[in-house]
Amino acid sequence: MRISDVCLGSGEPLALVSGVNVIESFEETLEIAHAVQGVAERHGVPVVFKASFDKANRTSRHSFRGVGLDEGLHILARVKRETGLPILTDVHEPGQAKLVAEVADCLQIPAFLARQTDLVAACAATGRAINVKKAQFMAPADALFAVEKARSFGAENVLVTDRGSMFGYNDLIVDLRGFAQMRSVAPLCFDATHAAQHPGGGDAVSTGDRESVAPLARAAVAAGVDALFVEVHTDPSHAPCDGQCQIRIEDLDRLVGEVCAIAEALGAGR
Repeated sequence: MRISDVCLGSGEPLALVSGVNVIESFEETLEIAHAVQGVAERHGVPVVFKASFDKANRTSRHSFRGVGLDEGLHILARVKRETGLPILTDVHEPGQAKLVAEVADCLQIPAFLARQTDLVAACAATGRAINVKKAQFMAPADALFAVEKARSFGAENVLVTDRGSMFGYNDLIVDLRGFAQMRSVAPLCFDATHAAQHPGGGDAVSTGDRESVAPLARAAVAAGVDALFVEVHTDPSHAPCDGQCQIRIEDLDRLVGEVCAIAEALGAGR
């Protein structure tokens, strides 16, 4: 499948999907986009820039959600013009799909909305690539139905992203055994950021363990994923959303170097 000029799956090189969890300002978003682009260029990996204009699924209504649809798309359009990077962003409602598709190259269906037929249909109708985040409650084999649904509505480029499965309360576990099942259906991306999350694990917020991001990412690449999804922040400890599972740019640089070495060592068998 393709996201703009980035090809994923079918023997293509490992790709990177990286950027900010949620847009806070144009200046910071552009700074991170340039930084992510620099990391990708240094390691020779294709990259898609990710940023959310709204985080609609929050534990508390008081949680920071972002700058909203209009301002968010304006910022993403400027970032795209200045960097030339393909853009991926979330879509939460069917009515947003057409507007978002005017800017974004890939529409991401959030994990908790992976089975929402009207949303999938609206995203497919735009002709843009679709990234389906596998829901935490879905078995790996059930990703097939989300992909088939998108394709039945005309989507030609569909990516599946895994972020783990619920493991009791306030925790996730990554089952590498399911990767082959999902990858047999569509190219597979691994979300190392949210796999390190503890959903609802704090006081009306989700928490996380950023120390888990790198080992999970390395394991996923060794298991054969087609892309790696990692969110970064200039100051993760003070990020307004999911800060405990985001990493710094310098950590991303180190991690991309490590996973590229793993992918190269595995070669065609990856």
